[in-house]
Amino acid sequence: ANTAWAFATAGHLDARLFGSVATMARQRLDGFNAQDLAHTAWAFAKLGQFDASLFMALARATERHLESFSAQGLANTAWAFAKAGQLDAQLFSALARSIERHLADFNSQDLANTVWAFAKACHVDARFFGALASSSVRCLDTFNAQDLVNTAWGFAKVGLLHEQLFTAVAQRFAAGRCLDE
Repeated sequence: ANTAWAFATAGHLDARLFGSVATMARQRLDGFNAQDLAHTAWAFAKLGQFDASLFMALARATERHLESFSAQGLANTAWAFAKAGQLDAQLFSALARSIERHLADFNSQDLANTVWAFAKACHVDARFFGALASSSVRCLDTFNAQDLVNTAWGFAKVGLLHEQLFTAVAQRFAAGRCLDE
């Protein structure tokens, strides 16, 4: 997991290495903790390595460890699966339930990445998106321009135009706070 994460962080794709890591990961997933699972999914998605059998195995392992994930781990895992086009409905439902229980721990980037991921995955749950909108509005002053755009895009993509959220995002941009980021 750490090797894949390091190579992805450096932006260096070595297909042979990632093939070996995928094989080893599938064999050793039972020994992975939440951070290992999140890092592996993120690294493969970041470098465009969309190994369907690995992502299927990661999905089931992630479901077993969800209560051990940090807010960032939950957001990054949702992002990775959406980015990889691995739109496992069972996993996204489980992620949504876990994320709702941990929303108080989410920062602006975690919220924006989560909205983007669930919209990209077309996993539309109005109640869940309502909780994301409320959490986003509460800390909107900490969102950078990219977080604001990703959040607005996600809500628009799924057709949930949360009035309070869109009004607050518009006010941030209209006031010139974010336009230079």
